[in-house]
Amino acid sequence: MKTRFLVIALLLLTATSGAGAQDYKAGSLQIDHPWSRATPKGAKIAAGYVKITNTGSAPDRLVGGTFAQSRGVEIHEMAVERGVMKMRELKEGVELKPGASVELKPSGMHLMFTNLGRPLVKGERVKGTLVFEKAGPVDVEYMVEAIGGTPSGHAGH
Repeated sequence: MKTRFLVIALLLLTATSGAGAQDYKAGSLQIDHPWSRATPKGAKIAAGYVKITNTGSAPDRLVGGTFAQSRGVEIHEMAVERGVMKMRELKEGVELKPGASVELKPSGMHLMFTNLGRPLVKGERVKGTLVFEKAGPVDVEYMVEAIGGTPSGHAGH
C-alpha cells in the first residue's frame, strides 16, 4: 500500500511540475520554456520570453529569431529612465556569457513579435526559432499563456 501511494504521488508530481514545459539544448546553451501571452483581437504585436543558460566556456549571442504567427522578430529591452519606462531595440542582440543565464521576461528584455497575422490564443503552441551567433538557429515552440499570465509551474519566468 505504501509503495502504491509513493508511485501515485511521484506520477502526480512529475505530471504537474513540468506541465507545458518545453526545454531545448543547442551545444552548451540550455533554452528553458519559450512562451508568449495571448493577445486581444486586432493586436499587431506580441512578446516572447525565455531563459537561456550558457553552460559552456565560450560566450555566444542571441541575435534574432522567427515566430510563425508574425512577420518579424526583434530583441527589445525595457528600462526606467528618469521615472519613465522606455523600450529600445537591442540591434546587437543579447550576450550570453559563459556560466551565466539571461532571462527574457515581462518588463525586461524580451522578443518583440511584429506584424501578427492573427491573435494568439491561450493554450496554443507556436513554432519559431532562436538564432545564435555561434550555435546558429534552434527550432523552438512557444507556449501561449493567458493575457497577463505567466507559465504555470515555472515560478520566476
